[in-house]
Amino acid sequence: MTIRVATYNIHRCRGLDGLTRPQRIVDVLRQIDADVIALQEVRGQAEEIGAELGMGWVMATTRLHRGQHYGNVILSRHPIKGHSQYDLSYRSCEPRCVLRADVQIGKECLHVFNVHLGTALLERRYQAGRLSAFVNDHRVTGAKIVLGDFNEWLKGQTTRMLDKSMKSIDLRRFLRRRRTYPGVFPVLHLDHIYYDGAIEVIGVEMPRTRLTLVASDHLPLVAEVALSSTA
Repeated sequence: MTIRVATYNIHRCRGLDGLTRPQRIVDVLRQIDADVIALQEVRGQAEEIGAELGMGWVMATTRLHRGQHYGNVILSRHPIKGHSQYDLSYRSCEPRCVLRADVQIGKECLHVFNVHLGTALLERRYQAGRLSAFVNDHRVTGAKIVLGDFNEWLKGQTTRMLDKSMKSIDLRRFLRRRRTYPGVFPVLHLDHIYYDGAIEVIGVEMPRTRLTLVASDHLPLVAEVALSSTA
């Protein structure tokens, strides 16, 4: 079965014009037309976005931001059979987490890990070890996708650790432009997708439209993958 997965840091639905407009994010996601979507920096908008798109969703809250739940969200057109939240917080840095959703796609179960790592080097080194342990837990079997905002634009500790057990989507095979941040004039490649198991990557997109260039400070990253026991 072929599905589309996407990762998108929506920056609390605040665009580069300084306006907070969840409807713009919804419009971007409609254009993307992904089956499974990992969102980062969601502040109290998960229910609204899920309802607008007609998708099920789960959220991992890292903290309250101005009285609203703030964190990672996974939306899916397919049934979400279970979900877990793993803490990645490091010392006094901003709380971080990874959200795992177990998505039933036909007869297969796809484990989707939505990641938002920290901005400090030592913080990401700590998070890399914990993330690798969570992803490679022997109790979580089958196909896996790890995607999100890694805040890592060079080959760092997180990249090296995940490369030991997973495959990284090489954007150079599919895209001429590979940088996702900041949206209007991207100079850094912060958003990544890793995978393991019976998954074959068919294509990758980074939609650059008038809407995506202003709706958030990141561009969305979309992959089309085939999932089967013999992929």
